[in-house]
Amino acid sequence: MTNLLHIDSSITGEHSTSRRLTARAAAAWRAANPEGTVTYRDLGADPLPHLDAVTNVARTVPPEQHTPEQAAAWRLIKELVDEVKAADTIVLGLPLYNFGPPSTVKAWVDHLIAPGLSIDMETREGLLGGRDFIVLAARGGGYGAGTPREGWDHAQSWIPHGLSLTGLEPRFVTAELTMAKTNPAMADLIPLADESQAEAERAIDALWTPVAA
Repeated sequence: MTNLLHIDSSITGEHSTSRRLTARAAAAWRAANPEGTVTYRDLGADPLPHLDAVTNVARTVPPEQHTPEQAAAWRLIKELVDEVKAADTIVLGLPLYNFGPPSTVKAWVDHLIAPGLSIDMETREGLLGGRDFIVLAARGGGYGAGTPREGWDHAQSWIPHGLSLTGLEPRFVTAELTMAKTNPAMADLIPLADESQAEAERAIDALWTPVAA
């Protein structure tokens, strides 16, 4: 049976573009995989703890030597890695905050870097590859080629590197200029924002072909 891991990270609730995109993607995936199951994680509403000294040691000490605190940290690491391993497809909503990813997404990635679970320490091979990992990115401004802030999106450029040790390879669908309708200074960019949103939606709709009845 196929399984989708659906992850949101936006803190803006119903106003979130990335949440709307991931919801659209999850619906398209369900239509194409009616017998499939979905695992949902909301990093915005239920954030993971950031990497700390206890978690770091838990990754390097054999489980039988863990303190109770290290054992709890290791259980969370294993839970997160197992969620990925159980998934055929991963959909991650990735808003851009202050030119970078939400810290909760960074925490998720940090927990996935787990020797022995997501990385073969003998071969250095990532153990989470072979999954369809779709990142649905949303950014309030314009960061494309030729724009004043080209290269300022450090979320989309970082995540392939952050997860490279695990074997996960993201492909991106991006909607930008999402603040055009709420920021008066960007009002003249609304047509471009609408075009970007529509293009992202078309890309999502083309991700999976529904199973014929």
